[in-house]
Amino acid sequence: MGGADKMPAGRLSWLLLGVVLAFGVAASPAQASRNTHYDFVIKETNVTRLCQEKTILAVNGQFPGPTIYARKDDVVIVNVYNQGNKNITLHWHGVDQPRNPWSDGPEYITQCPIQPGANFTYKIIFTEEEGTLWWHAHSDFDRATVHGAIVIHPKRGSVYPYTKPHKEMPIILGELWNVDVEQVLLESQRTGGDVQISDANTINGQPGDFAPCSKNATFRMLVEHGKTYLLRVINAGLTNEMFFAIAGHRLTVVGTDGRYLKPFTVDYIMISPGQTMNMLLEANHATNGSGDNNRYYMAASPFFTNIGLPVNDKNTTAILEYTDAPPSAGPPDYPVLPAINDTAAAAAYTSQLRSLVTKEHPIDVPMEVDEHMLVTISINTLPCGANETCIGPGPGNNTRLAASLNNVSFMTQTVDILDAYYYSISGVYDLDFPNKPSFVFNFTAPDPTVEYQLTKRGTKVKVVEYGTVVEVVFQDTAILGAQSHPMHLHGFSFYVVGRGFGNYDKDKDPATYNLVDPPYQNTVSVPTGGWTTMRFRAANPGVWFMHCHFDRHTVWGMDTVFIVKNGKTPGAQMMPRPPNMPKC
Repeated sequence: MGGADKMPAGRLSWLLLGVVLAFGVAASPAQASRNTHYDFVIKETNVTRLCQEKTILAVNGQFPGPTIYARKDDVVIVNVYNQGNKNITLHWHGVDQPRNPWSDGPEYITQCPIQPGANFTYKIIFTEEEGTLWWHAHSDFDRATVHGAIVIHPKRGSVYPYTKPHKEMPIILGELWNVDVEQVLLESQRTGGDVQISDANTINGQPGDFAPCSKNATFRMLVEHGKTYLLRVINAGLTNEMFFAIAGHRLTVVGTDGRYLKPFTVDYIMISPGQTMNMLLEANHATNGSGDNNRYYMAASPFFTNIGLPVNDKNTTAILEYTDAPPSAGPPDYPVLPAINDTAAAAAYTSQLRSLVTKEHPIDVPMEVDEHMLVTISINTLPCGANETCIGPGPGNNTRLAASLNNVSFMTQTVDILDAYYYSISGVYDLDFPNKPSFVFNFTAPDPTVEYQLTKRGTKVKVVEYGTVVEVVFQDTAILGAQSHPMHLHGFSFYVVGRGFGNYDKDKDPATYNLVDPPYQNTVSVPTGGWTTMRFRAANPGVWFMHCHFDRHTVWGMDTVFIVKNGKTPGAQMMPRPPNMPKC
């Protein structure tokens, strides 16, 4: 938590459970007492950022929120008390939740929201996950301030497949608005225009040295020469993919999305909203007064390619500081980061992600596919409603911005889809989400015809039999500008077996797939003007949301739902509905 926010002494125990301090001290696994029950109180909290005090929603008065610690195969209970002023839900991003969609969290997909004054208990079931995940609100734009890290350590008796770090540190990338994010969303919905860009990007809740009124609260990570540190980097931002680097230090990437990777060493990373990256940092700069600086900026900058849209292009900084070196008089060294639109730099990083494959950490890439899907990703428009004045693109101010998958702009209902499925309530959703786009054109050619912009709303879902191997090719389109999209699937991790630029070629591109050691992720960045192929085995019965993790695209309709039917054995069937589910 930032040093600018005061906290009662009684909350110190929460800090020891892993909330990052502005002075760079956080609970290491040895320090943090293991806890399988957490109480999350969501309420309005005052914070001071960018020269002004503002009110935000936060958990237990902390921004970012508390870290959840677990071990592989743990079950963690989180009691959520909504003392805020609006409906809310929480999601445990990257946790498969086997047979338990009831605790997955997306609003009106697997549950009705927790209303003000109400409470709900989530049951988080960890199985294969090991590494870093995170939790966040899954209602409106609430996750801007309602989020935190999930740290999953190996089982007792097991060890990391790399050097045990001296300390571990969550590094949460986020963004801030000076105005209430709820009003940002409502204004966009009222006008049909784009969402107001944020006022700052942040590291662990702080904008850093170069933002107004922020220098005294900049996050600091304290290190000692010769020690190894594990950075658990999370992109919790709503809007941008980010480059991240630390001046004077290379980073060895060892994991992503709660799974291990073959280690590789880089000068920078690229991380999409929703993703996590685990990296080893060797504190190896001289501390003998030889003239080296004892402070180094860690910095993050946006990666954004759609030049037709406004963007918060501000960098955010934190400081890596050697405690066993003489203080330096000058400013910290600053890292070299790629340019904001450096697609080649982003692709060069992403291409190095490969699963660690060992006896202790095997993988199981499906070789045969039962169901093939080609899913186009588009920014679109919808007609402005009667008696509305809209400011969406196109002539006459008569459209509002929308988004779609296979030209279906997803529309949430007032009954959650899981209940509708469980109780066979008709009229809530349709079963005909298409396996391919309704019309084919040169998806990635610049400036496609205006007629392609228009989409249609619908609540269409994809139903698959238990155990089906599904291959999804995500295809970006240039409608209203090509851009990358972080696509996230609830309930599953998936193997990212292929990617490329241009239009996917079903006859040629499968020959380029990596079926040996593809990364196993829950959120994948579909490249600008390109495609990505992922495969998963649908062995988790339930209702599972799939959506872009740019939040404005989610609310515009760049979503769908997989319904995985029950299998034949009790262990392949959804758990019964808990009696305390929130009511709509």
